[in-house]
Amino acid sequence: MIGTDSNHCRIVAESLAGRREVDEQTFDALAALGQKLGQLRQLDGIFSRVEFSPDVEKLLCLRTTIAVG
Repeated sequence: MIGTDSNHCRIVAESLAGRREVDEQTFDALAALGQKLGQLRQLDGIFSRVEFSPDVEKLLCLRTTIAVG
């Protein structure tokens, strides 16, 4: 499981850095990391303020824009 999580992180990091295309795999990785973030928040209230970086939020908005456009 940890290897899979680090792979998701690598995909998103490379997409943010422009070393790979932002594609469906990027958005799948973001979805998986979003689920993990939700699980983390449910573990304890101390994690409730943990969130994605502004750059990741922009990627998430990009998917919405592409899906609608």
